[in-house]
Amino acid sequence: MDIPAFNEDVVREAILNAVCHRDYRLGGSVFIHQFPHTLRTTSPGGLPNGITTQNILKRQSPRNRRLAEACSKCGLVERPGQGMDRIFGIVLREGKVLPKFDGTDAYQVVLTVRADKIDKRFLRLLDLAEKHGIRLNVEHLVVLDVVRQGEPLPAEMKLLVWHLIDIGLLERQGRGKASKLILSRGMYRALGEAGTHTRVEGLDRETNKALLLKHAIKSGQAGATLEEFRQVIPSLTNDQIRHMVYELKVEGRLTNVGQARGTRWIVVQVDK
Repeated sequence: MDIPAFNEDVVREAILNAVCHRDYRLGGSVFIHQFPHTLRTTSPGGLPNGITTQNILKRQSPRNRRLAEACSKCGLVERPGQGMDRIFGIVLREGKVLPKFDGTDAYQVVLTVRADKIDKRFLRLLDLAEKHGIRLNVEHLVVLDVVRQGEPLPAEMKLLVWHLIDIGLLERQGRGKASKLILSRGMYRALGEAGTHTRVEGLDRETNKALLLKHAIKSGQAGATLEEFRQVIPSLTNDQIRHMVYELKVEGRLTNVGQARGTRWIVVQVDK
């Protein structure tokens, strides 16, 4: 697929947004700066009341409603208030990084669109979803983008996660605050990367086992209980903790003394 450096629709929407939603009570002009890998628009006035860079896809508050409606009637925009959704959607469907609002403050809005960093794997993922009849709106795309980059998920996006889990695109590892989202095993398999899912899943497991072993080492000859291990990784269930502890025993790194609730786990000393 031939992907242009700057999508024509993205450029149009970025300019129209800057013109339609600027604060005309302020002096100054709308500036458009294009570099080989960056397109940046700067417009006078901060974001409209109630709009932030976090909720800009959900809320609409046009500063100049008549101007926005005129642009719509002239065929310059599809629907008033949908410009940013369109920009984000196009950029993500081209496998590029999300637009940034760095430099935006109470006196200006700065929108920066990058031309590079096309993620072909992300494009394949979206293509597979489409072939399976999965329809994704722009907010779902943003969630997938955050997950693919391993970044923390903003609070306002968390409700969208359940839908992506239900339709088989994502799965959650662990529980509570320590849990994280990864692509589902089915999607990794469809991408021809089933081994990658096992590796990603395994990295977390080995990290958790290392934490348990570290606690056992600190406990010395007094040993550690399963309850203490659970306190080390509270995001995991008792069964998950128990299974990892027994794995460490099978691997010859832990041994146990006592029975039932009185069982304590001690690090196996390796002779040098």
